[in-house]
Amino acid sequence: MLLPIHAQAQERLVDGAGGALAGVLVAGPIGAVAGGIIGYAAGPNIARGMGLKGHKVRHQRHHRTYRR
Repeated sequence: MLLPIHAQAQERLVDGAGGALAGVLVAGPIGAVAGGIIGYAAGPNIARGMGLKGHKVRHQRHHRTYRR
């Protein structure tokens, strides 16, 4: 039951670390802090937008109503 929560938290940490690494390369220590925060908060959405992580597909059932 806790496995999906753990996996999601781990992905956020990886996104935060990637943001921090990118921030350090661009703006040094201050960029590392800012990049880490942005990567943690927005990383999953950024990765989905870039096509790096799969989109969650929600299946919907369509019910047809027939009238006489």
